[in-house]
Amino acid sequence: MLNFTEIHSVVMDMDGVLWLGDTPLPGFAAFFEHLRARNLPFALATNNSSKAPADYIAKLERLGITGIDEFQILTSGTTAISYLKTNYPAGSLMHVLGGDGLRNLITNAGFTLTDHGAQAVIVGLDPHLTYEKLRRAALLIRAGANFIATNTDATIPSPDGLAPGAGSIVAALKTATDCTPTEMGKPHAPMFQAALQLLNTPAENTLMIGDRLNTDIAGAQNVGLRTALVLTGVATQFDLVTSLVQPDAVYADLPALMAAWK
Repeated sequence: MLNFTEIHSVVMDMDGVLWLGDTPLPGFAAFFEHLRARNLPFALATNNSSKAPADYIAKLERLGITGIDEFQILTSGTTAISYLKTNYPAGSLMHVLGGDGLRNLITNAGFTLTDHGAQAVIVGLDPHLTYEKLRRAALLIRAGANFIATNTDATIPSPDGLAPGAGSIVAALKTATDCTPTEMGKPHAPMFQAALQLLNTPAENTLMIGDRLNTDIAGAQNVGLRTALVLTGVATQFDLVTSLVQPDAVYADLPALMAAWK
């Protein structure tokens, strides 16, 4: 059970919690008002690396939410940038199989994009995936480039149902290269640790709201955060029955969560 009086900050997933595609989910705008009325700091954390933080700010503004800064947006792409800066000198050659947002993050961080002789191959969600892109990435990894996955989510929620996610692309490359990637994003600790550093609250007083048991909930629990699952994205009531991972609380959607938050 959750004791909301002990919650001093919130980390939220986006896809499946705030929206599906470009469609806001119930309680979308009201939940931001709820947090601001209580002066609770918050961060938005997503495994989707296809967009940069600025892209998410623009999307939020299109949907009517203003006043959020880029530093409040944590993606598996920004987590990957921190890893690259720690392990590779500026100017290192990188190959990206992913969206323009990830490409821009890597070039803005001082690395050089290449299709030849890359030191690392960074893989994220690519909505324009082709066989040639998979082939090029696989050959670079087989030639010795380090294999880095922004995340391994097999699917991503969409208005039409669960669509292939970055993890499906990573799985194809694992099969093609016999290599296991270094993984960023949820459920791994770096993204949650970055959120705690940003919010400056103890893990036990920080609430993670997500729609996936194996990434949002499991990853947050491993770092000590409190957890709330909403059933508007990937996880279902049936998944809860069969899962070893159990959140502190489960809600049908954000309005139900707010109703419990007295």
